[in-house]
Amino acid sequence: QVHLVESGGGLVQAGGSLRLSCAASGRTFRGYAVGWFRQAPGTERDFVAAINWRGTTAYTDSVKGRFTISRDDAKNTVNLQMNGLKPEDTAVYYCAADNGVFRGVSSFRDRYVYWGQGTQITVSA
Repeated sequence: QVHLVESGGGLVQAGGSLRLSCAASGRTFRGYAVGWFRQAPGTERDFVAAINWRGTTAYTDSVKGRFTISRDDAKNTVNLQMNGLKPEDTAVYYCAADNGVFRGVSSFRDRYVYWGQGTQITVSA
């Protein structure tokens, strides 16, 4: 059983930075793609960023140039550095892991089968 735990959420003023971490237990991240999604109240869970086993990354347009996803397979963690935060970034952020090894990076939610419990990010104006 794979268990994902997000950390690093909180309250920040617009323009500030936060760093989210996703730690896995029960299985290594090595060889698997990991993504970050977010969900604001009353909306669907949307793609934010992903990184595959080779380090190839993908971002939704609204966070390009502000967010950076990275992975540390030795520590079995994936991080999301968020700079220049905006009020519209406010949401619950989830990390998710693919179940297929050595696959390409993907923004499709259905590709990810293991999910964390989420961490709240609130950006004040």
